[in-house]
Amino acid sequence: MEFLSLRNIDVVYDKNKQVLKGLDLDIQKGELVSLLGPSGCGKTTTLRVVAGFIEPVGGTLSLDGTDITKVPTHKRGFGLVFQSYALFPHLNVFDNVAFGLKLRKLSKEEISRKVLHMLEICGLTELKDRFPQQMSGGQRQRVALARALVIEPKLLLLDEPLSNLDAKLRVEMRVEIKRIQKALGITTIFVTHDQEECFSISDKVAVMNKGVIEQYDAPEVIYKKPKTEFIARFIGFHNFLNLTRVEGCTYKTPSGQTFTVAEPSELTACKGTIRPDDITVAAPDQTENILKGTVGIRTFLGKSYQYEIETEAGKLTVNMDPDQVYDEGQGIRLYLPQNKLVLVANEEN
Repeated sequence: MEFLSLRNIDVVYDKNKQVLKGLDLDIQKGELVSLLGPSGCGKTTTLRVVAGFIEPVGGTLSLDGTDITKVPTHKRGFGLVFQSYALFPHLNVFDNVAFGLKLRKLSKEEISRKVLHMLEICGLTELKDRFPQQMSGGQRQRVALARALVIEPKLLLLDEPLSNLDAKLRVEMRVEIKRIQKALGITTIFVTHDQEECFSISDKVAVMNKGVIEQYDAPEVIYKKPKTEFIARFIGFHNFLNLTRVEGCTYKTPSGQTFTVAEPSELTACKGTIRPDDITVAAPDQTENILKGTVGIRTFLGKSYQYEIETEAGKLTVNMDPDQVYDEGQGIRLYLPQNKLVLVANEEN
């Protein structure tokens, strides 16, 4: 049975703006699940529904088999970490982490034991006497995490907790979050708009768009096999061909080029998409999945050159090894490997 289950959740703002539309989500105990999507897709609203800050107008929310849809936030026992660290500036690290335990009126001995244990897990033992203004952003974020975890929550909710950190610290902190989450085995929901961030630490990812989850799967599956055009564009696919099934795994473009894909699909009219790194220059003896084109703009990326190629089926973006440079206006034959060409549902479907 699922540890956390959202069923047919509807959320409406201002009486007529529906933010979540019949949303379903199941999370197993001990999983770290990320809600991924652009601004306004409903991911933070979903987290706030789980936290109890928003009561849905429809649907149910259950935890470990118990309906908690109408249970107030303070009785849910969840740990919360937000974009702002929200630390008390007049309290040192130890007292910031101990705050929730003091509200629960635990004994001084038990508070000290729990806080020191959590500080050790979060790598904060040597900083226990420091105040927030004496620490770096990464250290303060670890304090916020320790404060949320020390109460031994049933569920940990993280709302873009790394967005205020610089790039280097974000990488370090996402590793720390994964390490701590695995060490404690705590079920976690992580909200982010950063695909690299969420793919690196998540057991599963829910990609959201306009109040619904378009795909819910392991990061590797979503990265390699997005289901829709929206998801493909969001996670970095640049090239899209309009395709119609001819038969089996063979599809054709409106201009008549045919392509074979590696796996059968139920899609008849769809788009074929492929990453810029996966397109290669065709060998002379290759005749399948070929597009003829002309080299356009060339951009140097360091490890590769990126080209805009004008083809019979439209403009493609291609990344190529810098050892071979192609000039603007040069003719070229491109090979789109069938195991890299992914079929996705059109945005309007």
